[in-house]
Amino acid sequence: MLTKEELDRYNRQVILPSFGVEAQEKLKGASALVIGVGGLGSVSSLYLVASGIGRIGLVDNDTVSISNLQRQVLYREDELGISKVERAKETLGRLNSNVRIETYNSFLSVENAISIIKDYDIIIDGTDNFKARYLINDVCIGLGKPFVYASIGDYLGQVAVFNFDNNSSCYRDLFPNYDELHNRENKNKGVMGVLPSIAASLQVNEAIKIITSTGSPLINKLLTFDI
Repeated sequence: MLTKEELDRYNRQVILPSFGVEAQEKLKGASALVIGVGGLGSVSSLYLVASGIGRIGLVDNDTVSISNLQRQVLYREDELGISKVERAKETLGRLNSNVRIETYNSFLSVENAISIIKDYDIIIDGTDNFKARYLINDVCIGLGKPFVYASIGDYLGQVAVFNFDNNSSCYRDLFPNYDELHNRENKNKGVMGVLPSIAASLQVNEAIKIITSTGSPLINKLLTFDI
């Protein structure tokens, strides 16, 4: 049940047609795991917490660097060299103290993926490499977890929902050949500063649709955009 303070805080969502108190209560009762708290994850975590998710997990082993500040909106100049997940936890906690925030100061790996992912309702991809996405996808299939994917580069972005149910597509359906993708992966690709915010906001919107059973999620669809 929502408190009076929560009803006031989330009023602009609650009064939306087809949303209401019931949807907001579903958000409060749900959990989301954000894997990677960089360009995508810093924005998706911000909006998940602002929207009223009950519990959020943050996975990353990186520290804040000067080149992050052009697009990773959770971090500031005086936070260089500090753990991203710890800095994100502090900032997000000041935004919404009602949300339980859990951190994993490590990169997702074959060794820890199941133990981390199993405790969350929905998984948000904030990674920047194909190997991590294949791992997330395969673990989500095994655990029956929906996986909200996004990828960005240059001026381009794409978003999709994978593993929604047993009849929906997965990441390997879209990208069946890992070796081909790995061979052309370019980690030095540029990215327009606003691009992660657009893609991550769309990810959160998809997550909210799934959690609250409102709207039409991007199941068996790939949303692409060029800014």
